[in-house]
This record gives sequence, structure tokens and C-alpha cells, in this order.
Amino acid sequence: MAKQAETKKKQSKGLSSALVIFLCFVVGVLIYNFVFGSGSNFIDGNHDNNPLQGNMLGTIYKGGFVVPILLTWLLSVIVLSVERWIAINKCRGKADLTKFVANVKEKLEAEDISGAKELCAKQKGSVAAVVSAGLSTYEQMAKDTTGINKEQKVATINKTIEEATALEMPTMNQNLPVIATFTALGTLTGLFGTVLGMIRSFSALAGEGGTDSAALSVGISEALVNTAFGILTGALAVISYNFFTAKIDNISYAIDEIGFSIVGVFQTKH
Repeated sequence: MAKQAETKKKQSKGLSSALVIFLCFVVGVLIYNFVFGSGSNFIDGNHDNNPLQGNMLGTIYKGGFVVPILLTWLLSVIVLSVERWIAINKCRGKADLTKFVANVKEKLEAEDISGAKELCAKQKGSVAAVVSAGLSTYEQMAKDTTGINKEQKVATINKTIEEATALEMPTMNQNLPVIATFTALGTLTGLFGTVLGMIRSFSALAGEGGTDSAALSVGISEALVNTAFGILTGALAVISYNFFTAKIDNISYAIDEIGFSIVGVFQTKH
């Protein structure tokens, strides 16, 4: 079992969230400086001037140093969501999960354990791995002649399924806490940028010699751009987290359903 746990631990290593965030930060800084900050977006080709009228990229650039940070969070959410999509689909297996569950239950009712294990071999993924472990223990307990009573055999099957499930869950849940963190972090970072923009705007209003319209415009742009990026990041993170949590719940329900079937058939047939 220790060897199995070590093997599964190695298999569960997915994309490092720290590496993703670092790479997204690099990409975010490059986009901020060379795309949003391109001279073609500003008057006289100088990003120190105001953006060209109606130029959104230049306006975003005026959001200030908080923009590349928000870009980092946004890109990280997108990359980690794609990574979770790939990983969780692998956990579900090759064929439709509902059909797989129904086919395995059918094989169990017919006491065709070998057929059920063949289905697991074809299905692959976390659900198939857990079911296969439970079926192997089922066969062992069915052939056991050491005098162990039925309750102990059932407990052994249940324990095997629980242990196999525990080994598979880290693969499914990896990086989801990071995505959940971005639901609040994105919004708070955007709010921080908004406050900085409002401070700049009020400074322009209170300046000596009248209102500095250029500074006021930059301050308002900074506030609104950061607000928009913060809301977008938080919204995408919430949607992604809830979506993948629901998918994991469906996988867990499938494992539980087959696990109950394995135990139920064993109690009935033996």
C-alpha cells in the first residue's frame, strides 16, 4: 500500500501554481509594456502623453502599475482553469461516466468481476482506478477461506475503496484552492488600484491653479480600469472554482455509487 501511495503521489503532480503565476507575471509585464504601452496608442507616440481618443489599450496602460498585477491574476486563473479541465477530464476516464457506472453495476449484478475489471481497464481515470481496487479486494474476500466473517470482509472492501479514493482526490483538487484565492485577491487588488486612481483624481481637483484635466482623466482611467480587471478576475475565478468543484462532486458520487454496489453485491452473494 505504501508503494501504491508513493506511485499515486508521483502521478498526482500537476502543473505548479507557483510556476504558472511567475510565468503569467512575466507575460503580464510584457503585455503591459509592449502592447498597452505601445507608442502607437498615445499622442505623439509617447506613452507619457494621453491616449489617442477612443484608444482602449492606451487607456488601460494608464491604469498604472496595478494593471500588470491584475493581468497576472487573470492569466493565472485562465491557465489553471485549462489545466484543471484537462486533469479532471482524465480523472473521469475515456468513456461517458454515467454509462461506465451503469455497465459496472450490471457486471456486478451478474457477478462478472473479470468483466467489470476489463471495463475499468478500458475506462482508465480515477473512478476506474478506485473501482478496480475495490473489485480486486472483492475477489480476494470472495476466495478467502481463513474464517474471516462477512462483516470483516465487507469492512476490508470498504477500507480499500476509501483508501483508493483518498489517493485519487489530490489529483482532482490540485490548484483549486489557488483558483479560489483569486476570487477575493482579484477583487481586492482591483479595489486597491481603484483607490489609487481616486486619490490621483482628487489630487488633480485640489491642485493649485485650477483643475488639471489631464491628471484628472488619468486618475479616473486608473480607477475604472483596475475596477474592471478586478471584477473580471474575481468573476472568472468564481465561475471556474464552482464549475470544477461540481465536476469533482459528480466523480465522487460515481465512486460512492459503485462502491455501495460492490459492497451490496458482496453481502448479497456471499
